[in-house]
Amino acid sequence: MNRQLPPSGPAQLDLLGGSDAQAAEVHRLFLALLPDAATRARLAQAAAALRSAQPGLRARWVNPARYHATLHFLGDHASLRQDVVAAATTAAQALRTPAFEWVLDQAAGFRGRQPPCILRSASVPAPLQQLWHELRHALLLAGQGRHLEAGFTPHVTLAYSHGTVPGVTPIAPLVWPVDRVALLHSVVGQADYQLLAQWPLAGDSAGP
Repeated sequence: MNRQLPPSGPAQLDLLGGSDAQAAEVHRLFLALLPDAATRARLAQAAAALRSAQPGLRARWVNPARYHATLHFLGDHASLRQDVVAAATTAAQALRTPAFEWVLDQAAGFRGRQPPCILRSASVPAPLQQLWHELRHALLLAGQGRHLEAGFTPHVTLAYSHGTVPGVTPIAPLVWPVDRVALLHSVVGQADYQLLAQWPLAGDSAGP
């Protein structure tokens, strides 16, 4: 059964670094979904359409190379934590969720100082919810529950606006074939993230 989503959620971490970046180097780890090249191109087209449809929206737009959907945030650290990497690897290797399709059909926003402009689905598909629960359970067993959220609003961030929360707007359905989970590492304030590992969902072996 699909779970209906609220029109907005809590503020999220700034993927661009921005004014929230700390002076000291901060290493961020998270498990996420990465789009394939075709899906990334469709997400970029959706971002361009949103930008065109709302010319009054003042925002910082995310580089398409950074598009992803976070499953679990694993904390900000003073260095790259190998124990967290090991726990995330164990959790991802135990996944039993098969590959599935996620249909994004809404543009919306979250509240915050720099409200994110996002794409999401009107309801969470059951396999995506199962994937989130499987990872959360395994991370808790591995002692990595400190940063885990109690709920899940899957989305892709396209931009950060300057004070305006975009309303919920239907978009042409965008199909994202979800077939793998990725472990990502970024240094806050730097332009790119690093792909540490990824694991297929169809029962194939894990790989870097």
